[in-house]
Amino acid sequence: MVEMEAGAENPNYIMVPPPPPPSVEPQPQKRPIFSFPRRPSLRITSEFDSESAFFFHKISCKLLDSLAKFKFSFHNNSKGDVSEPQFSFVSKHLSLHYDLEDHNALVKTSIDVGPRLQLSAAHDVKVIPLHLPPPLSIYLFVCLFILHILTSVRFPLLRLNKERLPWLQMSLTLAMHLNYQHQFHLLEWFVLPCFYRIFETNKIETEHTNILVSLILFFFEIYLQPKATFRFPVGEVSLQEKEEEEEVKNLLSVSGILKGQFFNGVCAAQYKDEELKLRYCYKDDEMSFLPILSLPSNALSFAFKRRFGPSDKLSYWYNCDSNYWSAVYKRTYGKDFKFKAGYDSEVRLGWASLWVGDEGGKAKTAPMKMKVQFMLQVPQDDIKSSVLMFRIKKRWDI
Repeated sequence: MVEMEAGAENPNYIMVPPPPPPSVEPQPQKRPIFSFPRRPSLRITSEFDSESAFFFHKISCKLLDSLAKFKFSFHNNSKGDVSEPQFSFVSKHLSLHYDLEDHNALVKTSIDVGPRLQLSAAHDVKVIPLHLPPPLSIYLFVCLFILHILTSVRFPLLRLNKERLPWLQMSLTLAMHLNYQHQFHLLEWFVLPCFYRIFETNKIETEHTNILVSLILFFFEIYLQPKATFRFPVGEVSLQEKEEEEEVKNLLSVSGILKGQFFNGVCAAQYKDEELKLRYCYKDDEMSFLPILSLPSNALSFAFKRRFGPSDKLSYWYNCDSNYWSAVYKRTYGKDFKFKAGYDSEVRLGWASLWVGDEGGKAKTAPMKMKVQFMLQVPQDDIKSSVLMFRIKKRWDI
């Protein structure tokens, strides 16, 4: 006791602290044998338009860690009759929109070739010439769509390796057989994403392989699908198959747009339906000017916009051939309120509208996730027949 008290008073005496107790490692929790995935969050959006007196409802949810999205939408009137039911499967490179009433499907595919080049194609299957019932054909597509999702690089255990390649080739052969026998465009829906996954997940692509495969599939899409688009930094070119009413044959129409800097503005040339439109847009912090010349009709029009402040703007449009003009004044109050008023001489109509919520934004960014628009239309020839309309859009997250 005396030595310990002396050591405590002596500054040169160092007491060794006792060793810390051994740390106890937490035991890993045992996973249950049967684990059920969590229910994906649902988003329900309802919209009502007083002009048409119809409700529009949309239900959507994200699947497989936001890798794909499922949507279901329909209209109904005041009597409760449902019309135009549609459902969609959307992913990064592939999407399907199917109409349950008309039994037609809109398929879109897109692929990025480098940071500044994109290839996309779309096909509208108005009549599915399958001997199988239409719902069964959709089930077959859904199976191929799920396979495309599972071959994503987010799931390493499901990557395509040498053992899975024969199984994939067999599936491709089946898709080709269905496409050849029934003229059902499963081939372009399935080949585009799967071949891209083969080169991506097996790490056998080189610097030029991705571009080569994309170009081959792009021209393959042009041959099979009625519309394909080639996008590049200065514009885009679209090829679309059209049916002539007089002659029983399909023609390939070309449309595109090119744009570039010219002086202090942007000059653009747009070709569509055998008409060429030349546009020049000059814009600064306070003013913008946009003349438009259409060829071969030589129709000239121009638009003018003037900003008086951060929340006030006036827009004016005039057609030199028809002498029709229109003007719109817009004023914003903060982020969620907007007032607009204008006049159109072609229809001889004046109008004013008030927006609660961002006009071009979504309902989730609006107050209480709800957007409201009130519009008053006043005909110049009959002021007594003025109409007050409104639109409401509400979103629920479940």
